[in-house]
Amino acid sequence: MEIFNHNKTYKFMKLSVVMNALSIICAVMTVGLLVTKGLNFGIDFVGGTVVQVKYLNSDAPLDEIRGKIDQEPLFRGASVTEFGAKDEVTIRFQGSSESIGEDVGDLMAATLQSTGEFEIRRVDMVGPKVGNELKQKGIMAMVISLIAMLIYVAFRFEWRFGVAAIISEFHDVILIIGVIALLRIDVNLEILGAVLTLVGYSINDTIVIFDRIRDEFKTTKNTNLFEIIDSSISKTLSRTTLTSLTTLFVVAALLLFGGESIYGFSLVLTIGIIIGTYSSIFIAAPLLKWLKFDVVEYRANIAKKEKMRLEKAKIRAQYEHGRI
Repeated sequence: MEIFNHNKTYKFMKLSVVMNALSIICAVMTVGLLVTKGLNFGIDFVGGTVVQVKYLNSDAPLDEIRGKIDQEPLFRGASVTEFGAKDEVTIRFQGSSESIGEDVGDLMAATLQSTGEFEIRRVDMVGPKVGNELKQKGIMAMVISLIAMLIYVAFRFEWRFGVAAIISEFHDVILIIGVIALLRIDVNLEILGAVLTLVGYSINDTIVIFDRIRDEFKTTKNTNLFEIIDSSISKTLSRTTLTSLTTLFVVAALLLFGGESIYGFSLVLTIGIIIGTYSSIFIAAPLLKWLKFDVVEYRANIAKKEKMRLEKAKIRAQYEHGRI
């Protein structure tokens, strides 16, 4: 399916300087947000407790629940949010049965006793030691995935392609973290999973464009890198648009109808898909120019490798026929 004219070349690289400047500004703003506000780590990483409460005969009285929670010193500062329906809520706070000294479920039931008829559906606790370990492993997983991608892209294409791809991925991660910090989204294992998913999505989009650029090196005599990039992106634009839109539709459905439990996860995915598509076009490809990629030199290296391959094949053929 062709949305855009396959033979028309759109001048994306004319906007590359402006888009790169915009990305740098967003990255600086992200750093500022992290310094001033920091990330809002959930109980998965800092430890704490989540209590899920379902009201049986009425909607959950959120204001009354918050009032009762604030009256109990052990629960003060807890976050109270609806959980998928108006009669069900989740209460998140730092502390556990070990630190409080009694059963959290029983204490919560006693605290909310006057708010109506309800039942405690779930009590999940994560200790601070486990939370810190999860945080370290999550960061390690992201670093390892980025290093693996750098090696793969550099091996498949050329080292500058690999560096450009990884800088683009760092760009995506930084901007996504900025959105998470700005919107005060709880950083938990689901959000980490969303970020890693977006890294994979973005690198796939970038590789498709890089593959097209490499093909252009072989099929055209043009030596202007930006013109080759414009042509390559234009020829993959229909595919990029369809892939992004179909993925976005699914994630947007999760965002609208998935409920409170996966709202942060689906919101990060929705914004991340837009960022990933943008970076594949305006960040990863132009970086080849900034990294001093030379089309003539690249073609000469390819020709040299092909000549060596043919010479080896010739020598092997002579050896097999007993001429050597």
